[in-house]
Amino acid sequence: MKFSTVCLESLEYIEPPEIWSTDNIEQQLAPLYKRLKLPYGRLELMTGIQERKFWHKNINPSDASALAGKKALINSNFKTKEIDLLVHCSVCRDRLEPATASYVHHKLKLSNECMTFDISNACLGFLNAMSVASGMIESGNIKRALIVSGENGKPLLENTIKKLTNSTFTRNEIKPYIANLTIGAGAVACILCHQSLADCDTPKLIGGSYETDSSYCNLCEGDTSSGGTGLEMQTDSEKLLNAGVKVAKQTWLKFKETTDWKESTIDRSICHQVGNTHRKKLYETLNLDLGKDYSTFKNWGNTGSASLPITLAKAIKEKKINNNDKVVLLGIGSGLTCMMLGIRY
Repeated sequence: MKFSTVCLESLEYIEPPEIWSTDNIEQQLAPLYKRLKLPYGRLELMTGIQERKFWHKNINPSDASALAGKKALINSNFKTKEIDLLVHCSVCRDRLEPATASYVHHKLKLSNECMTFDISNACLGFLNAMSVASGMIESGNIKRALIVSGENGKPLLENTIKKLTNSTFTRNEIKPYIANLTIGAGAVACILCHQSLADCDTPKLIGGSYETDSSYCNLCEGDTSSGGTGLEMQTDSEKLLNAGVKVAKQTWLKFKETTDWKESTIDRSICHQVGNTHRKKLYETLNLDLGKDYSTFKNWGNTGSASLPITLAKAIKEKKINNNDKVVLLGIGSGLTCMMLGIRY
């Protein structure tokens, strides 16, 4: 993928107000820890996650996405009625039908001429939406796109705690549920536009690469629980980690060929936020400088498709990205799919 006319005009996130510490989660799992003689502190030790954030109530994904979308529009040079495309790309959605994007469109009062649809691809959805919207801008079919994601992992975490504390699982049998305990919540939105509509110093998307290996599609599977009372997910974390970095390596080779960027010329890298082990393994495999990484998992956990763009937004807010920096986004989603995008600031 190569882009020459696409700019990242606005990028904003919403921080949920409720904080769940890893220590608090372990306290809720006390019956399980006591029965299996598990040492307290092991969850943070394994993941590096100290806390994650949640909404006070189980709001709809469209509500969170609309909040982020409104903030992105307020801080944009564009009016609400000027948006040509809206894409909702969360793992979470309001319901199977209609598209969650329809609810966001209504809440933001976008134009009737604004094309609207969902893109769903696990934690990679936001980057997928960016690439699709960029292609439509590049082709001349649209000029402005609003991409939103509103994730809420609280129902999954609550259901997992309940399941684990009321189970007779062995140490080995709880492993598929550990990844659930790292999940958080958040919302993010960005506006992409044609360069002719952007200020001269607006960041530009320059292109990227992707790779899919669906032989690993069963390593992380999530769905509604039996009876529809909650969410369930089971993950073979070790196999998913190894498979993920394998696919990422192939994607990285393509990325360098497409962009002519090299490991030494990257100024800042942002990867999907899973935890310490994943980040270290990924950077070692790609031979990237870990010192150029910016992460948020310590205080946010894994917020699904919102993880990477929230982390990028925070890096910008905290002035960790400078003018003329080459920034690479290292996205990955269960399935297994990897996408990497380059942005020039």
